[in-house]
Amino acid sequence: MRRSFVLALFATLALAGCSGGGEGTARDGGGGGSMAGGKTVQVYLLPKQKGVPYFTSCSEGAEEAAKELGGVEVHYDGPTDGSPEKAAAMIQKWALKGADVIAVSVNDPAVLGPALKEARDKGVKVITWDADADASSRDYFVNQATAEQIGFGLVDTMAKDIGEAGGDVAIVTARLTAANQNEWMKHMKVRLEKYPNLKLVATKASNEDQKLAFEVTTDLMKAYPNLKGVFAISSVAFPGAAEAVKQAGKAGQVMVTGLSTPNDMRAFVKDGTVKSVLLWNTKDLGFLTVEVAKALATGELKPGATEFDSKRLGKRAVKGDNVLLGDPMVFTKENIDRFQF
Repeated sequence: MRRSFVLALFATLALAGCSGGGEGTARDGGGGGSMAGGKTVQVYLLPKQKGVPYFTSCSEGAEEAAKELGGVEVHYDGPTDGSPEKAAAMIQKWALKGADVIAVSVNDPAVLGPALKEARDKGVKVITWDADADASSRDYFVNQATAEQIGFGLVDTMAKDIGEAGGDVAIVTARLTAANQNEWMKHMKVRLEKYPNLKLVATKASNEDQKLAFEVTTDLMKAYPNLKGVFAISSVAFPGAAEAVKQAGKAGQVMVTGLSTPNDMRAFVKDGTVKSVLLWNTKDLGFLTVEVAKALATGELKPGATEFDSKRLGKRAVKGDNVLLGDPMVFTKENIDRFQF
């Protein structure tokens, strides 16, 4: 079983690698506003890692926004290996190419921050989405939910899935430099104080690598015999951790919860390895990101705004320089088939 799973992972990674390198472009479908002189807004959308289903789903929402809004053209591209250095080089290239807006999911603020500031110095509007950078290096952050909502939601979900007996729990995160995951973990630790029967025993990185998430989770189950729960808090780590629990024959004994798409986790939810999946609507996140990008470029979104009127989503709250998508969703066996992304 383990050998077949590893082979499947290599096949998935190989396919993801083949998909990278070219820019995916969604042209506008006409109608809607545009910049002065009728210029179409050029938005460059950078995921943490191209080829990952989570970000592919976001890009589909971005393409839908380009078609529905009009006056905007979306270019989607990113490193297929998640390298922040390659991402920084792309930002520099796009700034020189005449981008109106660069929208980035940041996996290493220390590496990407200087490239973002350099782009702003050239007159490019810069927003972050999914994962934030230092506020001084961008104009707005399109935030899928507050860090507190996500951190508290993860712990509450795990407590419900494990039940009153409690036990040891561990976290499998993405990279240790990932700012959003680090913020979520701060709030998770605060929320764990509400559940003294849950003891956090370890935090391990998976480096956006599903195979490594599988290995790390397997090692955690061996190192901590009383392990009852694993938080896998990236869309890549979650299926890897769930597969490790499944292959160890510990489904129902070691709970796994985290953040990933319904499509990636559906089989694990249906076979009982996973009870609950926490996430937001990723297509809506991509849609809102492009909508905010266009509004920023055309001057419709101004500092001090407290609401953003989305064509698809209705009024969204703006808190400071954060445009909020809304509350996270919980997918279970009862509702997961209603969501196809």
